[in-house]
Amino acid sequence: MSIETFKSEAAAYQQKRKSFWTEVVSRSAKSWGSYYKNRLHITYRNLVPEGATVLEVGCARGDLLATLKPSQGVGIDFCPEVLTIARAAHPQFEFVLADAHDLDLGDRTFDYIILSELVNDLWDVQAVLDQLQPYCATHTRLIFNFYSHLWDIPLRVARMLGIATPILPQNWLTSHDMVNLLEISGFQPLRDWKEVIAPIPVLGLSNFINRYLAKITPFRFLAIANFMVARPLHKAIPKNPTVTVVVAARNESGHIEELMARIPEMGGGTEIIFVEGNSTDDTYEAIEKSIARHPNRNCKLLKQPGKGKGDAVRAGFEVATGDILMILDADITVPPEDLPRFYGLMANGAAEFVNGVRLVYPMEDDAMRFANLIGNKFFSWAFSWLLGQPIRDTLCGTKVLWRTDYQRIADNRAYFGNFDPFGDFDLLFGAARLNHKIMEVPIRYRARQYGETNISRWRHGWVLLKMVVFAARRIKFI
Repeated sequence: MSIETFKSEAAAYQQKRKSFWTEVVSRSAKSWGSYYKNRLHITYRNLVPEGATVLEVGCARGDLLATLKPSQGVGIDFCPEVLTIARAAHPQFEFVLADAHDLDLGDRTFDYIILSELVNDLWDVQAVLDQLQPYCATHTRLIFNFYSHLWDIPLRVARMLGIATPILPQNWLTSHDMVNLLEISGFQPLRDWKEVIAPIPVLGLSNFINRYLAKITPFRFLAIANFMVARPLHKAIPKNPTVTVVVAARNESGHIEELMARIPEMGGGTEIIFVEGNSTDDTYEAIEKSIARHPNRNCKLLKQPGKGKGDAVRAGFEVATGDILMILDADITVPPEDLPRFYGLMANGAAEFVNGVRLVYPMEDDAMRFANLIGNKFFSWAFSWLLGQPIRDTLCGTKVLWRTDYQRIADNRAYFGNFDPFGDFDLLFGAARLNHKIMEVPIRYRARQYGETNISRWRHGWVLLKMVVFAARRIKFI
């Protein structure tokens, strides 16, 4: 086949679809779409925070774009008639007449790029994914959904009855196919899942079925919509980024000088911020003296304004100047010498959020009580299932992220609320909602050499259980 023949076939394929969708729009055919589309909108609102910049390819009437309330919304469609409707209904957004295979949006990038129920109708999915790369920043997330072919026969029947939108012959894409297409197009798939078992109201049970059963095996395999989220690879990240290490210290006087000696210099420079938490010992004075003894270290000392480790970490992050933010517990149960491993994953772009894992290597005697170990394993399983990414150790105190990403998490904190006394889940939930690439670094957990833990096994365990229920309602069962 010659290249001219190939191009001719592609052009004919696209023209056929333009004519078809123009006719569909002009007919304003009755469809079962309202309930199903509303369920899709709920899912997308959970994925895309308000105020983001959003590009939707195949936007149709622009209703999905509008429900996301972006600060800047751009819709692409190849059907002039449907864009006329979109512009009249949503004049606050920009709508561009273009083919997904041939985009020219100038020199701009978006926080989110959406392809909803489009990939099965494309002539060349890889070519479209390639077209999207110039409009991606390092933090951009590509989100799309497409029909499960398990629903082919029910959908055919629905179209025959006139209650579903008619379509032309579709690509036969599975989730595995889409993972492969993303990878060969320079994207990294982050997670995939299924939504919507009941696409129409059924005896008042549809909301329960779609909110709960669609998320649970084996029922989830009956769902109609496959969702996937991916991020672009090979985007430029800051060279030799600087670091801020935040150390929350309460009754840790005996560890301060050792911390100062053992925290390594990393990247373009390392800032250490001690946040002293209203200790009953001389921790504040010990930090002051240690800073004076090490004038070569870039250090700050803050008095914690509130209570709890989460409050201390936020206070430190608020004044941090490093490109990469790190949390290090003052008890030195996580060796400071391991921090460059976390730094390396961030600096080379492999991860966007790095979490320490204490449950891989053998621990020192008395490093963690048996009941705490069992609890940590349970919560790691629970939160891995809830967040859609493996989290082996939710309460390891060492967590690392970009300062710009922390600001995005902080800006959207109202979605979860300020209820986390540890600070770990505030960051984990926020990173998961932004679909960050989370990676974990196994560390050898050490026994505390000075003082006693500030964690109450039973009281804080009850708080963790409440967090599981809260996260299930805000992340999983929406």
